[in-house]
Amino acid sequence: MDVKKLKSRLASVTAVLYPLLFGVVLIALWQSQILHKLLNTTTLILPLPTRILSVIKDNLPAIAADTWATVSVILPGLVLGSIIGYLLAVFATNSPRFGATGLTIIAAISAIPTVALAAVILQWTRDVSTDVDVRSYVMKLIIVTVVSVASMTLNAYRGLTELKPFALDLMKSYAAGKMTVLLKLRMPNSLPYIFTSLKVSVPACVIAALVSEYFAEKITGVGRRIRECILQAQYSTAWAYIVTACVIGIVLFAVLMASEKVVMRRRNS
Repeated sequence: MDVKKLKSRLASVTAVLYPLLFGVVLIALWQSQILHKLLNTTTLILPLPTRILSVIKDNLPAIAADTWATVSVILPGLVLGSIIGYLLAVFATNSPRFGATGLTIIAAISAIPTVALAAVILQWTRDVSTDVDVRSYVMKLIIVTVVSVASMTLNAYRGLTELKPFALDLMKSYAAGKMTVLLKLRMPNSLPYIFTSLKVSVPACVIAALVSEYFAEKITGVGRRIRECILQAQYSTAWAYIVTACVIGIVLFAVLMASEKVVMRRRNS
C-alpha cells in the first residue's frame, strides 16, 4: 500500500517537474539567444524574455484591462455552452431517434474553423444593437459558446449512455422511471466525462475568444491587441500579450484541474 502511495506521489511530482524543467530550459535558450540562432531570427521579431517582462510591467494596467475583456467572454461562454451542451446530450439520450441526427450535426459544426465561424457570426450580429460594445461582446460570446457546446454534448452523451449493464438492469428491476435513471445513474456516471469535456473546452474557448477578437469591431481584448501590435511592428508588446494569453489558459486549466480533484475525491469517498 505504501509503495502504491509512493508511486502515486512520484507520478504527481514528475507530472509537474518535467514540464517545469522543459520551460526552464526553453527560457534559458531563449534568453541566451541560442534559440534565435536555431530559428534564424532576431531579437526584434522574437524579443528576449526580460524585454517581454519589462513591457508587461510598464503596461500592466492596460494589459489587465484587456485581460479582463477577454476573460469576461471566456467564462460566460464556457458556462453557457457547457450547460446547453449537457442539455442536448440529455435530450439525445432520452430521444435516440432524434438524438443521433443532432449529434451528427453538432459534430459537423465542431469541425468548422473558428476563423470562418467568427467571420460569419460577425455579419449576423451587426443588427443586434447600435452600440458597438454590445455587438462585439455578443459576437464573441456566441463564438465561445458554440465552441464549448460541441465538446460538452459529445462527451456528456458518452457519460450518459456508457453505463454498466448490471446497473441499468438493476434500475429497471426496481421499475425506475426515465427521470430516476437519469438523476440517480446517468448523471453521476457522466461526471468524469464532463471534466474530460472541460479539459478540451477551456483551451479551445481561450483560442476562440482570441480569434473572435481579431474580427470584433471593438478594439479591446488580448487577441485584438496582439493583432494591432503586430500590424504596427510593436513585436515586444505583441509578445507581452501572447504571454498574457498563455497565462490565461494556464490559470483556467489549473483551476479546472484543482476543481476536478476536489469533486472526484468527494464523489469517490
